Formats: sequence, C-alpha cells, structure tokens
Amino acid sequence: MGTIKQGILGGFSGKVGTVVGSTWKSVHYMRALAVSFSDPRTEKQKNQRSKFTAAVNFTKAMTPFLRFGYKEFSGQQSAFNAAVSYILKHAMKGSGTNVSIDYNKALVTRGSLVPALDATVTVNESKVTFAWTDNSGMGDATVTDAAMLLAYNKDKGMAVYDIAAATRSDAKAELKLPANWKDDALAIYLGFCNEDVTNVANSICLQDTPVSGGSEGDGSEGGGSGDGGLDENPLG
Repeated sequence: MGTIKQGILGGFSGKVGTVVGSTWKSVHYMRALAVSFSDPRTEKQKNQRSKFTAAVNFTKAMTPFLRFGYKEFSGQQSAFNAAVSYILKHAMKGSGTNVSIDYNKALVTRGSLVPALDATVTVNESKVTFAWTDNSGMGDATVTDAAMLLAYNKDKGMAVYDIAAATRSDAKAELKLPANWKDDALAIYLGFCNEDVTNVANSICLQDTPVSGGSEGDGSEGGGSGDGGLDENPLG
C-alpha cells in the first residue's frame, strides 16, 4: 500500500493501484507496475540486454573516474548512469551475441570544455606517454586545466587512470601500467577538466588495440585529435 505524506499534490511512496511512487535525490517519481510477458526473451530484448551488459561492464571498471568525467551530467542521475546511457546510445556496435563497445566513439569524459589538440600516445610495457599541443586560450581552455588519463584493458576488463596527471600547459603526461598488462589490448583516452571540475572536455580515444583473434573487428592505433568519435552534438 502506498503512503501519501504531503497531500494529494505531494509525492508518495509505495504502490497505489497500478502506479508505484518513489524518491531519488529529493525528486519524486511515479512509474507503472511492470508488465508480465509470457516470452521476455525476444531477439530484440536479448540484443538490448547484451548491449546493456557490455556498457555496464565497460563503465564499472572506471566508476570513480566517471564521477569526475560525467560530473556535468549528474544533476538528475548519477554520473555512472549518465555514462552508461551515453555509451548505449552512441558507442555500441554489432548485434546479438556480437555486441561490443565502439571504443573510438566512447567518451569517458564528457562536456563543453575545449578538448585536447594534436594529441598522441606512445605505449611501452610499463607506461603510456601522452603528448598534446598546449591550446590554452582557445575558447575556455586554460593553462591550469587538468589532464585526465585513462587506459582500459579489454582483455581483463580493468582500467587505470589519473584525473590530474598534468596541466594543459605541460603538454605531456605519463600513466603507469600494471606489469601483467603486457601485450593486452588497450583503449586509451585523454580528457581535460578545469580546476574545480565544473567543466569537462570530451575525451579522445588515442589508441584502440584489437583483442587477439579479432573478435571485436578492426581496431586502430596512433595519435589523433577531434571530437572523440561523435557524429552528432555531444550535449544532445
């Protein structure tokens, strides 16, 4: 049974007829009761579950990083949920059992701050070396913007990262890799945030090494710059 605590116009919790009321982040929500299906495993549903599982597995490896990377989008939902939502909408490829993340289109930081310019990356057994052109003064980019580095290991489903490895004016930074990551397939990203992390730049995927056996399709390696693989307004 539902309980209405603030009169007929207030929020409520629990079930009232076919509606369920709840509260999250001081916002009141109502939703319909779940509908029971005799066959909940249609191809479309299985495909959507596969996409959701892939998106969650990718993002859960970097949850603390995403709290900063998606801070601009954590008003009415958590930063983690905002990241999962973006990945599902913009960075999936394949279908059915062949669903996977399109790492070049995935954003691990997202926002309106000016992104990195002419960024490149070099990987050896123990570290990743990032380099970029200092574009401070371009738009809202400043010399004190912090470089946000992340390397995701596709083989192990793990990530290492640094949310303040260097400043934009440093034009270079390093990220240490675990010793047992040698020869693993990596997706490597560079983003920026301002000093108080109120403004974040879209990340750029600088390396996307294919998994051994080519199960993900073709990957790409090397440096680059641009919009992080977006083909539409990233704030839409």
